[in-house]
Amino acid sequence: MKRRDFLKNTAASSALLTLGGLSLSSFDTTETTSEIKKITILHTNDVHSHIDPFPADHPKNPNMGGVARRAALIEQIRKEEKNVLLLDAGDIFQGTPYFNYYGGELEFKLMSMLQYDLATMGNHDFDNGIDGFYAQLPHAKFDFVSANYDFKNTILNDIIKPYKILHKDGIKIGIFGLGVELQGLVSPQLYKETVYNNPVEIAQDMTRILKQEKNCDLVICLSHLGFKYTNEPEKICDVNLARQTKDIDLIIGGHTHTFLEKPVIEKNKDGKEVMINQVGCYGINLGRIDFYFNPKSKTGSGNGRSIIV
Repeated sequence: MKRRDFLKNTAASSALLTLGGLSLSSFDTTETTSEIKKITILHTNDVHSHIDPFPADHPKNPNMGGVARRAALIEQIRKEEKNVLLLDAGDIFQGTPYFNYYGGELEFKLMSMLQYDLATMGNHDFDNGIDGFYAQLPHAKFDFVSANYDFKNTILNDIIKPYKILHKDGIKIGIFGLGVELQGLVSPQLYKETVYNNPVEIAQDMTRILKQEKNCDLVICLSHLGFKYTNEPEKICDVNLARQTKDIDLIIGGHTHTFLEKPVIEKNKDGKEVMINQVGCYGINLGRIDFYFNPKSKTGSGNGRSIIV
């Protein structure tokens, strides 16, 4: 995609998140811009094996999406930004004949070519069974995290970790994954002895480890819980997760195919802000979140938007 098209298709709307109670404008003006560190997080969710763009005559998403276009966008952003992470919030599999024929091999190979850093598992990633998922992992040059799926008695034991810590320009970033209840969505013979644990309780453990024990500057949850459920307001979802926990800075969501033009800001149980973003489905949008850090005061801010592919 040409630069002018990239700029034209970038949504102007954004949401601001303050970390440590300060916005970007609150930084000490005596410090130079070079002392402020920037982390750019790009993300997808619920791509569902959509490799090609939608056809030009598609009634809803004409000429949108496609891995090649996403790759061009990501490449352009990596040229412009020093510190970029690329993440996925699950449901990589199922939705086109590519998955039916190749079983996930193509999806993992392409994500590896795009240099994804980390992903979590969605319910459809079990559609070829836990053994089918395991068989495709050699094609994934990136890791998966899932904290509330206990794989102890399965072939994925010790392969899918609860969290991973990444370092970018001296900034320590802790990322953990959460998955939706599989019972009722996935046949038991597919997920076998995978045990689902309460996401809120697990998130509290993860944030304690990442923020307090590991001293991460930024804590991200890759969630496949769903954004929110209007008919079931008490159901565990990203909005309720943000409200009922603390020390999560960003929730990158999936499952409900929710198109957010800009991230939503919720208050956590300590009254601090949590940013939540989800970019719909099928690779139509690419999410972008920019975080700015002041290394001296250990404070920062973030803003985000969705980019049309």
